[in-house]
Amino acid sequence: MVVPNIMGRTDDARIVKAKQDIRAMEGALQLYKLDNYNYPSTDGGLEALVNKPADAANWRQDGYIARIPKDPWQRPYLYQNPGQNGPIDIWSYGADGQPGGEGANADIGNWNLDE
Repeated sequence: MVVPNIMGRTDDARIVKAKQDIRAMEGALQLYKLDNYNYPSTDGGLEALVNKPADAANWRQDGYIARIPKDPWQRPYLYQNPGQNGPIDIWSYGADGQPGGEGANADIGNWNLDE
């Protein structure tokens, strides 16, 4: 009997999903910045993409994204402005929910999407 190797495929799919989510949110944040001349504050966070912050005079009526997804491990994505890796950072701590790690436990951020 041949048993296909599917262990690890679930982790791979979750990593791909996290990268797609982060790219989508980064694109929405770029549109937000075009309209409002800056990115949302860390305190305003990603929620500023779906609910108008008080300081966003040119916020789009329908927002910038339909909803803020949770990462594939059902935890909120993290956001920081200014970022430590660029103007803004958007990331997930991966499967273990802890900073650092390797493989499925590695951090996935907008600064390392091509790794």
